[in-house]
Amino acid sequence: MGKQSTVSITVHKKRWPLMILALFIVSTLMVFFMRSAFDSCHSTTSSTSNRLEEAKEGAKGQIHSTYSQTDNVATNPLDFMKYKLVLLVSHELSLSGGPLLLMELAFLLRGVGAQVVWMTNQKPAEPDEVIYSLERKMLDRGVQVFSAKGEKAIDIALKADLVVLNTAVAGKWLDAVLKENVQKVLPKVLWWIHEMRGHYFKLEYVKHLPFVAGAMIDSHTTAEYWKNRTRERLGIRMPATYVVHLGNSKDLMEVAEDSVAKRVLREHVRESLGVRNDDLLFAIINSVSRGKGQDLFLRSFYESLQLIQEKKLLVPSLHAVVVGSDMNAQTKFETELRKFVREEKKIEDRVHFINKTLTVAPYLASIDVLVQNSQARGECFGRITIEAMAFQLPVLGTAAGGTMEIVVNGTTGLLHPVGKEGVSPLANNIVKLATHVERRLTMGKKGYERVKESFLEQHMSHRIALVLKEILKKSKS
Repeated sequence: MGKQSTVSITVHKKRWPLMILALFIVSTLMVFFMRSAFDSCHSTTSSTSNRLEEAKEGAKGQIHSTYSQTDNVATNPLDFMKYKLVLLVSHELSLSGGPLLLMELAFLLRGVGAQVVWMTNQKPAEPDEVIYSLERKMLDRGVQVFSAKGEKAIDIALKADLVVLNTAVAGKWLDAVLKENVQKVLPKVLWWIHEMRGHYFKLEYVKHLPFVAGAMIDSHTTAEYWKNRTRERLGIRMPATYVVHLGNSKDLMEVAEDSVAKRVLREHVRESLGVRNDDLLFAIINSVSRGKGQDLFLRSFYESLQLIQEKKLLVPSLHAVVVGSDMNAQTKFETELRKFVREEKKIEDRVHFINKTLTVAPYLASIDVLVQNSQARGECFGRITIEAMAFQLPVLGTAAGGTMEIVVNGTTGLLHPVGKEGVSPLANNIVKLATHVERRLTMGKKGYERVKESFLEQHMSHRIALVLKEILKKSKS
């Protein structure tokens, strides 16, 4: 089968870049989990029914862009949140994109002195090591963690200055827990939506959406999709909607901009994979699932190997790296991937499966090109894309979703169609970047410049601050 790597490297918060490198190396015998790309109700009272009728085919919801308002400021743009009580409600607590992004918001708010409370609506009955670890991390950073059910949850929701619901699925918490108190809380709710899949458009999930203070969505494409879909499919309107592009954390940027750290990580990861320093690594870093397009990527990769052989091109050895595997689950889809690599195409020496990991920086430091191959409507945003660009990597992405708002086609990367129609174009793009070193490096540098201009933590904080000010103003009125 394709090689299964058990290398794992932990990034700790550090004071000096070189101090962390020893920890990277020491941790090679540990196995971690990874966050996947951003993929991610009940009884209706009579008053809710009446308000839904009022919302039917209502005025078109306005979508507000915060994209251009990213000027640097001397102070933290979130300082006004000091002493505010903020309740964050997540539908789950896992290593997937939504919960991790909400945790990042929790830490940003704690950094300015806000009182932050976290509640997870859905938890497994049995103890879960990942949940325990993430809750421990939040507690260590001063985030209070409470049960999402019971009188205490209701009391906190009523007292909070701001309530953030994370993902569409979190909407079912409102009726299930708050019950008759829902109408009191809705005016101070900011609904943060990351989903791009049609099955999330269920009235039981989003029936209260028209009545919250606002919705925050990660890309213009997704915002337009939600606006049109809720109107056409559910007959309801979106509330005031704010588009907030994400930004890279300071910790990730510190590693990305440290040439010594990147060199050591590159050598370490490549040695663990059994590849040479001059080999070319094309990696897809996402949870392994059909929607993320690993199957189509591997078909494109195989086709690119055939093209190189047929045209007798002189290029370094090419390797495909699939980060986001799950050795324990071994899903039907992943089994199909491994069968394709091992039995059908016999390219197991060129394909490397790496287990889920919370830490992507070591792999970004070790590869040459990121492939963002999400299918259907693409990614809502695609955080891994801007993370790769921070490491000066060109991106080969699908021409769909938030990727089109990040990747400048022909400048910071190359785009290809979704679906089977995109297999050959992606294969050709792989060959293009394999055979044109200067173009590959130039695209990487342009991507890094784009990150510095628009996709840093400070940009994201400023954009979120603009939204929170509006929501707090509405909740008071």
